[in-house]
Amino acid sequence: MSCLLKKLLNKKTTIFLLSVVFFFVPASRQELQAQKKFSKIYPASKNVSLQLTNRTGTVEVEGWNKDSVQITAVLEAPAANIVPQSLSGTILVNVVKDNQGRNEVGNVNFYIKVPYYSSVNIETLMGNLKVTNIAAGFVRAHITSDGDITLTNISAASVSAENGIGDIFFDGDIKPGGRYRFTSMRGAINLRIPFESSFSLTATAPSTRNINLGSLENAGFRFVSEGRRVVGKNGDGSAVLYVVNQRGSIAFIRR
Repeated sequence: MSCLLKKLLNKKTTIFLLSVVFFFVPASRQELQAQKKFSKIYPASKNVSLQLTNRTGTVEVEGWNKDSVQITAVLEAPAANIVPQSLSGTILVNVVKDNQGRNEVGNVNFYIKVPYYSSVNIETLMGNLKVTNIAAGFVRAHITSDGDITLTNISAASVSAENGIGDIFFDGDIKPGGRYRFTSMRGAINLRIPFESSFSLTATAPSTRNINLGSLENAGFRFVSEGRRVVGKNGDGSAVLYVVNQRGSIAFIRR
């Protein structure tokens, strides 16, 4: 091999390696600039109320054994404004209001810890909502369009979960005199509850007629409206359980 050919090969190799380095450096910078983090802890009573309104992104709320609320948020570019407020026993976060007039705002993913006995009221335009380990108060989770709702280890006397397209899963107690409402346009609603609980039930699946009572079929409930609805009472029926899934399924699972 001639000296001239060796020099050409060495030049090509050097140019290739430099090209690789040049290609990857901007990508890593974009990733670093694409996310920001917000984190703050607020002193709170054991029965504090959390009210959060998001635009897009995941919201996860977990009960813990501390008299404080910890809010952590990961903000994707373009980063949203977040201005939480602590007002007379209520922690208020409203991403929609704080960013009025802005056409583009990136996803905001919240991870929040609250005292076990808090009331939780969260909603978003799009994204998944998760609440776990809440022992009292009320729980409300509302998604305007797409997203799943997961409520686990819930022992609240009032629970409301509503979404457009997506699944709803509830794993919790049915309290005497409690009110429980689960509604969706399309997806699967699965309710894992103690079958010895006392409640009045109205469950409706108008398009699919897909309602699975499990072993509750022997508890005195009956199908009406040509199988589109189930009504009846378990025990003394003191709690009210209302379930509607327009174009999806409803299933009851023993807890």
